[in-house]
Amino acid sequence: MSVRSACDWNRTWHTANPDLTQCFQNTVLVWLPCLYLWMCAPIYLIYLRSHDHGYICMSHLNKAKTAVGLLLWIICWSDVFYSFWERSHGTSVPALVHHVSPTLLGLTMLLATLVIQYERMKGVQSSGVMLMYWLLALLCATVAFRSKIFQALDQPLTVNVWRYTTFYIFYALLLVSLFLSSLTDQPPPLLPGHQRLGETTNPCPEPGASFLSRITFWWITRMMVTGYKRPLEDKDLWSLNSEDRSQRVVPQLVRRWNTECQKIKRSEQKMVYSPKRVTHTEGKEGRAVEESEILIVKTSQKTKEPSLFWALCLTFGPYFLISCLYKIIQDVLMFVGPEILRLLICFVNDSSAPSWQGYFYTALLFICTCVQSLILQKYFHVCFVSGMRLRTAIIGAVYRKALVISSAARRTSTVGEIVNLMSVDAQRFMDLITYINMIWSAPLQVALALYFLWQNLGPSVLAGVAVMVLMVPINAVIAMKTKTYQVAQMKSKDNRIKLMNEMLNGIKVLKLYAWELAFKDKVSEIRESELRVLKKAAYLGAVSTFTWICAPFLVALSTFSVFVLIDEHNVLDAQKAFVSLALFNILRFPLNMLPMVISSMVQASVSLKRLRVFLSHEELQEDSVEHKAVAGSTHSISIVDGVFSWSRAEPPALSRLNVCIPEGSLVAVVGHVGSGKSSLLSALLGEMEKLEGSVAVKGSVAYVSQQAWIQNSTLKDNILFGQERREAWYQRVVEACALQPDLEILPAGDETEIGEKGVNLSGGQKQRVSLARAVYCDRAVYLLDDPLSAVDAHVGKHIFDQVIGPQGLLKDKTRVLVTHGLSYLPQADLILVLVEGQITEMGSYQHVVATQGAFAEFLRTYAAVEQTDNNSETVYLNIYFTMFVCFFAPCVSSSPGVSSVSKLPQTAEENKVLSKKAKDPEVGKLMEADKASTGQVKLSVFWAYLKAIGVLLSCISLLLFIGHHMASLFSNYWLSLWTDDPVVNGTQPDRMMRLGVYGALGLSQGVAVFGYSLSTSIGGILASRCLHQSMLYDVLRSPMSFFERTPSGNLVNRFAKEMDTIDSVIPSIIKMFMGSMLNVLGACVIILIATPLLAIIIPVLGLLYFFVQRFYVASSRQLKRLESVSRSPIYTHFNETLLGTSVIRAFGEQERFIRESDQRVDHNQKAYYPSIVANRWLAVRLEFVGNCIVSFAALFAVIARESLSPGIMGLSISYALQLTASLTWLVRMSSDVETNIVAVERVKEYSDTEKEAEWKHEPSSLPPGWPTDGCIDIRGLGLRYRHDLDLAIRNITININKGEKVGIVGRTGAGKSSLMLGLFRIIEAAEGHIFIDGVDIAQLGLHELRSRITIIPQDPVLFSGSLRMNLDPFDSYSDEAVWRALEYSHLKSFVSGLPNKLNHECSEGGENLSVGQRQLLCLARALLRKTKILVLDEATAAVDMETDNLIQSTIRSQFEDCTVLTIAHRLNTIMDYTRVLVLDKGEMAEFDSPSNLIAQRGAFYKMAKDAGLV
Repeated sequence: MSVRSACDWNRTWHTANPDLTQCFQNTVLVWLPCLYLWMCAPIYLIYLRSHDHGYICMSHLNKAKTAVGLLLWIICWSDVFYSFWERSHGTSVPALVHHVSPTLLGLTMLLATLVIQYERMKGVQSSGVMLMYWLLALLCATVAFRSKIFQALDQPLTVNVWRYTTFYIFYALLLVSLFLSSLTDQPPPLLPGHQRLGETTNPCPEPGASFLSRITFWWITRMMVTGYKRPLEDKDLWSLNSEDRSQRVVPQLVRRWNTECQKIKRSEQKMVYSPKRVTHTEGKEGRAVEESEILIVKTSQKTKEPSLFWALCLTFGPYFLISCLYKIIQDVLMFVGPEILRLLICFVNDSSAPSWQGYFYTALLFICTCVQSLILQKYFHVCFVSGMRLRTAIIGAVYRKALVISSAARRTSTVGEIVNLMSVDAQRFMDLITYINMIWSAPLQVALALYFLWQNLGPSVLAGVAVMVLMVPINAVIAMKTKTYQVAQMKSKDNRIKLMNEMLNGIKVLKLYAWELAFKDKVSEIRESELRVLKKAAYLGAVSTFTWICAPFLVALSTFSVFVLIDEHNVLDAQKAFVSLALFNILRFPLNMLPMVISSMVQASVSLKRLRVFLSHEELQEDSVEHKAVAGSTHSISIVDGVFSWSRAEPPALSRLNVCIPEGSLVAVVGHVGSGKSSLLSALLGEMEKLEGSVAVKGSVAYVSQQAWIQNSTLKDNILFGQERREAWYQRVVEACALQPDLEILPAGDETEIGEKGVNLSGGQKQRVSLARAVYCDRAVYLLDDPLSAVDAHVGKHIFDQVIGPQGLLKDKTRVLVTHGLSYLPQADLILVLVEGQITEMGSYQHVVATQGAFAEFLRTYAAVEQTDNNSETVYLNIYFTMFVCFFAPCVSSSPGVSSVSKLPQTAEENKVLSKKAKDPEVGKLMEADKASTGQVKLSVFWAYLKAIGVLLSCISLLLFIGHHMASLFSNYWLSLWTDDPVVNGTQPDRMMRLGVYGALGLSQGVAVFGYSLSTSIGGILASRCLHQSMLYDVLRSPMSFFERTPSGNLVNRFAKEMDTIDSVIPSIIKMFMGSMLNVLGACVIILIATPLLAIIIPVLGLLYFFVQRFYVASSRQLKRLESVSRSPIYTHFNETLLGTSVIRAFGEQERFIRESDQRVDHNQKAYYPSIVANRWLAVRLEFVGNCIVSFAALFAVIARESLSPGIMGLSISYALQLTASLTWLVRMSSDVETNIVAVERVKEYSDTEKEAEWKHEPSSLPPGWPTDGCIDIRGLGLRYRHDLDLAIRNITININKGEKVGIVGRTGAGKSSLMLGLFRIIEAAEGHIFIDGVDIAQLGLHELRSRITIIPQDPVLFSGSLRMNLDPFDSYSDEAVWRALEYSHLKSFVSGLPNKLNHECSEGGENLSVGQRQLLCLARALLRKTKILVLDEATAAVDMETDNLIQSTIRSQFEDCTVLTIAHRLNTIMDYTRVLVLDKGEMAEFDSPSNLIAQRGAFYKMAKDAGLV
């Protein structure tokens, strides 16, 4: 049986009524579906074995599927038996095929039934493999079905009734099977032990969707409909599928990465040392020798780095490989279009061809394009999901690493850089993964295209190929240059974000010193260098756009020229020209993509390196502190021969430490500023590098850091810190830490939300909350780093007695207390005296005093000042009813409960009642989360962007765009006219003229492209410069209250992410949007010219298209907004974690923070996942619209083939083939333009917020050198923090004369700091006036006022940069002046000892100086400015007594003729002042000289008595 007989072409093809031979029907058509299933089944069953989703119980659907399968099997066997029966009864011997085919079919049906059952057992709800099988079987059977009907009509005598009957039943059952397999089964029930990961209320419908619903993405329609009716909200989002969640994805990557690191470590150990382990007895020298040998060996070999890339491949590769399969199929299907176009042109040229062939081609074209669309979208879906998991994994890995990184490594990467790893670099990977397959797919597409072109045009194709090959190196050079620019730009951006971060953290200091402009200039300078790089990149971009948009045209031009010129008998007809054009258009995509992919890979490789470096940073030594209890030892803490440094490279910060601390004792650690007290605690926590010795800490640890670390959550959560709430204990802790009165004042009690870094708490409150957190945790060992410095003397005493001291809550615990307060020392069991990182004296108080060492000397000087009187506690407790209104916590309304808190004279009872009334959690909200704006982006936003570019430039760009597309359309139309030229004597006479015009049109296209590419890029840069400047100015002009309400994460997000979008994304998106829009319009015009009939269809499809697009954009835009709003909390939380790593580690809460971070990432991906699915949903539907247009264009061309010239038809269909891609691209771009222009909206947001008063008044009305005397006259002053709150300070009237020294005292929250803020107009006066030297300060510009009075603020804030910059950012003083200021502030010896002296780099926030040294630098700032009025705001809280004395004496000598206002905690510092102002509840209680006030025995007397001064 030969193929010739199996398939008879005359019967099948060259006929008006085609049909296939019986033989072909009985063999090939039967065997094809069977072959498919037998090939797929083994792979599919293995896959099912490894992916078990649970067991589905028998349902009606399953029973029906099985029954139909068995019936089909029975029918096949009945056919076999019938054949045997026929043979035995010998009526006619049936051909062998009648035995073989039904047998094979029967076995296949049995297999199908078994597969259906196995799927049920493995929890598959809807199967693609089986659906494809039934579809294939049905299609093959349909051919036979049609043929059988024709046969029965034409030759009724040949009909075999039995076979016909079984066949029709078979066919009907196949239909039923297909229908059943397109339905979805019930989900597998949850077994009691198999609770799904984080069982959720709103599960994603995807796992339960049917196969058809999944390949067309129909399952997301429900959400799209909701999104169309009303803007989507958080509650509408589905929870993530379990395999996309952090808790599944991150551990996989971390595990693989650790394996990689282990491999490298092992190979290094093999490579590096064989010397035997040196034992301890050989002493220090022996070990040193060994180390040096090792180092020498190491440097000679290049160390291998662990490969992060490989770890990523192993983790995400297997799932990602599916996408490669889809891509191959899609690449092959791409070439079906041009091939069918060729056949259609042949069909139009050949008038004898039967017309069904035309319809057949059209149908084939439609089916192929639809299949191609579905496969392409499935491919993208796999890619995007891989990208999403990758981002989750990277963020999770970076977060986990940040919790264990050593402090030395922590200093090499700033917070800004680490946040960038999460935001920018993780994003880069996500973007790359969608294109990475192009690396192999592009060459494949090029090869296939060249093959078909060669078939079409012969060797002249080589000319085109030559042009393409020439383009590649040009673009490679451009890509390399772009990479260098990219790195430079990232560097500038890192610096800019780092500086912005610090400015936002220290904004209060900037405002008090009037330094905004200096810092604005610093940021602008970095920004300008960033824009210079962007501009260079833009020129390069214009060149590369020019080469790539012109490449396909140049290729076509060179190919056609060579083709026509080689031989004059070469005729360029429609088939050659348009099939070639269609192929060139296919070529355009891979060639366009390659450079993009390469540059994307380059960016990702930069990111990969940054990530690898970060993930390879050294971690804290796990074993530096032993937590096992040593048997028989009563010591709670012991250090033996300890030598510690902050990093291996630095000299030791602590040396020769030998300490043993018995259980339950109270140890005080004292010493000068910078002597290593905090370092000692860090060493006990294992935060420092242990170079020698051993440390053992018995039991769990709690730690209170010197600068309190407060989370942005409720006060209660800050204290509980992840423990469960034990009411009675909680109350005891709150009372012992003196927080009860504060709780009564806070608007929502302990439910009040605390802002970032605790902005709405005073310094003392922060410290007490931090202490309460430690006490509540109830640990064995307490490390307290000077928790008493920030609180008033009496509060400190209360805390010491109630918490730390011998009768406190912690009396049975081991307590290590770093302190400057001498009064607590006698009660300590053990005192350690630190000098320059060594313990010089150690012992009980009596012992240390008796040794007559440095410490005794120190005591004698100060003890006189601090003589304590112990019967003051009762007095103190009565007074300590502070009236501190929580200034910043915004009250939602001025409800009677809240406002009356500050009016009534309160007894404890009333206070309780009131607090109950006012404690509504809503009232305690402080931070304004990032809001998602809803609805369409307003036109005003686009207009703002256009204005920022410049209207003229915008118009020029538009004209160039239109010019380019007109030229392009006309050149192709010209080509179609050329192909229709008559052929005379085997040549076309006018070909030279045609070629010339074609070339000229191409040249004009090139010029236009270059022009618009350049103008849009330059316009984009102008716009981003303008927007950044205005945003920076707006943010700096905002009042303090704005920064207290707005999380810094939001602001940094604006400056990083949104600016990045405006810099690099928006210009290119606008370029692509304009391009694709004009492409679509051009294509429609050409198709309408060719086949006017389409005018009926296009409007209908256009409307459908428009509806689908609007329907989609409504949801997509909102999802994008929800996604970007949920992005900020990831970074905010991360920032917060980085600041508190030591606290988190000390408490061992890493797991909880990791969970919290994972949750935030998942919450963000919850909005991202539907948005990628929505993209696919849209693409499937739009490509369908596009495929319809192509098919209709072909159909109408077939119908009108008599009147159409082949040239026009070729032109129309080759444009239609491009249209699908252009349409999809257009919607993608239009929605991208909308979603990205949101960045402009968010950047403009801050231009409408409230602003401070003007910085300067022109012309200045101030007398030169004002204030000359420094007299301050305050008349009836009243201040309130917000217009809906009560006055924090009322009717204060005082007059301070020239050169007076005035102390300001009062309980916490009496309004001391508020008075200062009023003087600097951080808060504007609500009533009354302040005059300085007779000038009303409300009439001045803020900078004129703030630059002429000086403050030494409570928290010493430094910025990263040189010391010199921190002292004098405007460079307005000489070096001598700076050195003099340092000398007076007792820092000269310290600074001159630094290698770079004044250019010593301060790290972020001044981390590499101790708090005391920072405080002294702030003093140096004041000495440098030397204004007539000096304000000290608790400026000496963080320094020891000796330094405090130095500061006081400096102030007395240097500011002798100045007016000094001091807010004091330590009353002894102001006892010799001219007058003292006592504030109580925001009002003036007393104002007189200290001696008179003591004589009056009023409030001041009681305070002095508490402090032991009377």
